[in-house]
Amino acid sequence: MDKLKIRGGNRLHGVLDVAGAKNAALPELCAALLSAEPVTLVNVPRLQDVATMLKLIRNMGVTAEHHEDGRVTLDAGGLNNPEAPYELVKTMRASVLALGPLLARFGRAKVSLPGGCAIGSRPVDQHLKGLQAMGAEITVEHGYMLASLPAGRTRLKGAHITTDMVTVTGTENFMMAAALAEGETVLENAAQEPEITDLAEMLIKMGAKIEGHGTSKIRIQGIERLHGCEHQVVADRIEAGTFLCAVAATGGDVVLRHGRADHLDAVIDKLRDAGATIEAGADFIRVKSEGRLKAQSFRTTEYPGFPTDMQAQFMALNCISQGASKVTETIFENRFMHVNELVRLGAHIQIDGKVSVIEGVEKLSGATVMATDLRASASLVIAGLVAEGETIVDRIYHLDRGYDRMEAKLRAVGADIERVK
Repeated sequence: MDKLKIRGGNRLHGVLDVAGAKNAALPELCAALLSAEPVTLVNVPRLQDVATMLKLIRNMGVTAEHHEDGRVTLDAGGLNNPEAPYELVKTMRASVLALGPLLARFGRAKVSLPGGCAIGSRPVDQHLKGLQAMGAEITVEHGYMLASLPAGRTRLKGAHITTDMVTVTGTENFMMAAALAEGETVLENAAQEPEITDLAEMLIKMGAKIEGHGTSKIRIQGIERLHGCEHQVVADRIEAGTFLCAVAATGGDVVLRHGRADHLDAVIDKLRDAGATIEAGADFIRVKSEGRLKAQSFRTTEYPGFPTDMQAQFMALNCISQGASKVTETIFENRFMHVNELVRLGAHIQIDGKVSVIEGVEKLSGATVMATDLRASASLVIAGLVAEGETIVDRIYHLDRGYDRMEAKLRAVGADIERVK
C-alpha cells in the first residue's frame, strides 16, 4: 500500500497546473449515456474515481478510452446493460449518477445502493422521490434500486421537483433525466455549484434546453434525443483551494494555472483575512504568503458558502496560525476524523459536536498519520509540509480518489515529498 513521505519546512515557489474537476467529470461521464452518438471530454483528471466510473460504464456496453492527453472518448451507442453492480458502486458513491441517464435513455435501470460512507450518510431518497415524480416506478430489493417506466410509456415526464435539502448529485441526476423527458421539469432548491453549471453547459452542447443553472431554480425542456459533443471539464476548485492553503501554510509564491478564483470566493476571502496575498485573472490564481498567518473561524455550508470539501485543509492552516479559531461543520456528521491525526502532529484541537476549536501553535512535529477520507488526506499533507522532521501519511488511496498526482505537483514547486511503497 502506497504512503507519502514528507520532510517539512520548505517554502513553495513556482507554477502548478490545476486539473479538471472530479466532481464535474463524474456526472459528465454519466451524461454520455444519454446519447447514442460519440462524446469527447477534455481535461479529465487521472483519478481512481474516474477509473472506477469508466469501468462501470464499460460494463454497460459503452466504449470508453482515457487518453494520455486527458481526453476521454465515449460511445454509448452500444449501451445494452443498464446496471451498476455493487462491486463497483461500493467504492464510489457517485455511481448513483447513472440512475437518471439510464432511466431516461433505456427506460429501466438497476443500480446498487451506495452503502456506507466514512464522512457520513448521503441518503438517496431525494433521488428516488424526484424520479418518481417524473413517472418512474422504483422499488428497492436486495440492496438494488430497480427503476422502470410504467407500461405504455417510452419517456419520463416533466415534473416540478422540490428537494427537502440541497443535493448536488440529486440536482445532477434530475437535470440529466429531465433532458430526455416529455415536457418541462422545474427543479426548486437546486444546488448551485460550478460543477452543476458545467454539466448543464455540456448537456446544452448535446442539444438540451436548460435555463437557470447556477441558481436555485432550474428549468429543463425535455427533447426526444441528444447528440454527441466535445466538452472541456471545468477546473477543480477544491484542488486549487487545497494548493492555496498549502502555500499559505508553508509560505512562498505560487501561480495556479487554470485556477478559477470566481469559484473560490469564500475560501479566498478567508485566506486574505488570514494575511495571504492573492491575485487572480481569468485563468490563474497567484498566492503569496510570508510568516505565520492569523487563524480564521468559518462555517461550512452549501455553495456559494465555505465548502465542506475545504474544511480539513483550512483547519490544517489554522493549526499553525496565530490565535484561536472555531470551525463549524454543517454538511457531514463525521467530517472531523482528521482531527485526531492532526493532534498526533502536535496540533491543539478540541471537538464539541459539530464544532472544532483550534488553538494555533508555532510548529508541528512530524509523525506517522493515517488518512481517513479524501479531504482528510489533503489536510495531513499540508500539515506534513510545515511540520518539523519527517511525516508519513498512510492509506493515501483516499488521496488518489480526488487528486491527480499531488506529490508530483508539490515536488515541482519545492516540497520535499515522495511516494513510497
